[in-house]
Amino acid sequence: MKILYCAAEADPFIKTGGLADVAGTLPLEMKKQGHDVKVVIPLYKLINEEYRKKFEFEGSFYVDLDFKHHYVGVFKYIHRGVEFYFLDNEDYFNRDNVYGENDDCERFVFFSKACVQLLRYIDFDCDIIHSNDWHTAMVNVYARDFAKGDPFYESIKTVFTIHNLKYQGVFSSNSLRQTDLSPMYFSEDALKFYDAINFMKGAIVFSDKVTTVSKTYADEIKYSFFGEGLDGVIRQYHYKISGITNGIDTTIWNPEKDKYLFKNYSLKNIKDKSVNKKALQRMYGLEEKDVPIFAMVTRLVENKGLELVRYIMDEFLTTEDVQVIILGTGDYSYEEMFKYYEWKFPDKLKANIYYNNEESHKIYAGADFLMMPSIFEPCGISQLIAMRYGTIPVVRETGGLRDTVQSFNEFSKEGNGFSFTNINAHDFLYTLRRAISFYYNDDFKIIQENAMNSKNDWEKSAKEYIQLYEEIIK
Repeated sequence: MKILYCAAEADPFIKTGGLADVAGTLPLEMKKQGHDVKVVIPLYKLINEEYRKKFEFEGSFYVDLDFKHHYVGVFKYIHRGVEFYFLDNEDYFNRDNVYGENDDCERFVFFSKACVQLLRYIDFDCDIIHSNDWHTAMVNVYARDFAKGDPFYESIKTVFTIHNLKYQGVFSSNSLRQTDLSPMYFSEDALKFYDAINFMKGAIVFSDKVTTVSKTYADEIKYSFFGEGLDGVIRQYHYKISGITNGIDTTIWNPEKDKYLFKNYSLKNIKDKSVNKKALQRMYGLEEKDVPIFAMVTRLVENKGLELVRYIMDEFLTTEDVQVIILGTGDYSYEEMFKYYEWKFPDKLKANIYYNNEESHKIYAGADFLMMPSIFEPCGISQLIAMRYGTIPVVRETGGLRDTVQSFNEFSKEGNGFSFTNINAHDFLYTLRRAISFYYNDDFKIIQENAMNSKNDWEKSAKEYIQLYEEIIK
């Protein structure tokens, strides 16, 4: 099967969030399973020079938008057997930021149309175009528009993945002229969203299939609490929407071979995990003692459940003999909150208000528990990484957390973590205390074993995507 995979970012070239992890690893697994996959992202100024100097220039073409003739430079690089294409335009991508520019609408309209035209330029007769989030949502709209009377495009099927419904690409109605699409697209059954245009809505309407990054999230977004104003559209097109849970790259996240760990370990020699724990305590100036370490590696924003943390942290640290390690940046109020707790409990909490990839590896290996009390979590990757390292997730049952973490049952000995249901601070505190109670008995080793045996690589997810593709090209 021939697949064009379009995204705004892909690891290891450019990364601002979880989308890059998916776009950088899922196509590799599809290739491994025998499919011809090509990935397309913009050629950002921010891409590391060590990669840029290896890119091969393939030529150029032009994209017409809003009575302007825009240059598209085409560069190619083969990464782990997969062809990655980088589309160049100095005006749009020679910036100091990936997103957040005043002309983001125009930038990603340009990129989306260029992705579709790239197919003809490289003569790639693909079966599937797969786009991701609002940045490339218009790819599927253009693919449908190009198919009208053009045999090259008319048989191509499209899939769109919602990684986070919160960010939809909503712009003023005047922005429609920048797309060069007919005014007919400003209608309720196309891009119109109240008095604006909505790229993500367009992708939902015009794609053959729509996926989310977990099965539970696909159900949740049908309701107003999670639907971000699009729940009516989601319900209308429910028949084409399904969930496929993300995986992780187990070549990168592997405690047996991870170069960042103080000492490598596996399920067979899980005792060596304690070497990482003691080294982590030394690194952060915490007392080396046998108490449970709870970690958070996250963006410090409200939807990560930090209001629940705010309500219980003082009581938790006052009453429990634990240590807490925080790694991440985000909203000022939450950064200051953790600085305050570090000041009040200097022997119990270490707040690292920054992000460092190497330190994240060390924390996943050295901590005993990972806290993820998210209000909503489309999929979540941190809990998958934590389980890979034998670090037990404590989560709220939402989105991908519900799909991947099974609360431990002390009678059946099943379960790979701990969970609670309600958005309630004391439910969270109760669950933390329940986790502590198991830390001090033999069941903890069983939970670690269950977690490390959880299969969270990309193999199963890739097979589900391929099965979905096959359904729509029959």
